[in-house]
Amino acid sequence: MSRIGKAPIRLPAGVKVELHDHRVTAKGPLGELSRVIPAAMQVEIGEEEIVVKRPSESKLHRSLHGLTRTLIANLVQGVSEGFVKVLELYGVGFRVQQQGSRLTCQLGFSHPVVFDLPEGISVEIETFVPTSENEYLSTRLTLRGIDKELLGQTAARIKAAKKPEPYKGKGFRYQGERILRKAGKAAQATA
Repeated sequence: MSRIGKAPIRLPAGVKVELHDHRVTAKGPLGELSRVIPAAMQVEIGEEEIVVKRPSESKLHRSLHGLTRTLIANLVQGVSEGFVKVLELYGVGFRVQQQGSRLTCQLGFSHPVVFDLPEGISVEIETFVPTSENEYLSTRLTLRGIDKELLGQTAARIKAAKKPEPYKGKGFRYQGERILRKAGKAAQATA
């Protein structure tokens, strides 16, 4: 039995979940989300928890069991608490500005890089003044949304505009992400 799949999903107060024709719809204080789940999975919605069961021990059903449970759990968490992704921009002179639902990034290219944020994703921008402890950290972007998949795709698109380079680590990175650094030419020459 899948350890993830057999765990029941607790329903927080104020969250309602419905199942119609293999489409799970979750409504909560932050909004409404729905998703189609595999037809083979059996979903039992109770008053305080949701249980996902599989019909057989076939390889396909075993693989769909944990996936289905996680997708439903993400819907419930999204409409009750929401999700957060934090991106940090390292680099002297790199800037991010927000104009409505559009981000304009100055990333050392000859042109600004513009992102249109999808509906349902909000961003907070925090700018830093360089000090000795955050020498290259210039901006922190906090992305919030109720759809975990859309939030992750948006953060990945922003990060892909300027991935961290291996010498000084300049570029976008997720908060807490460690970058493998290489020694430059000067460090190699002295060794």
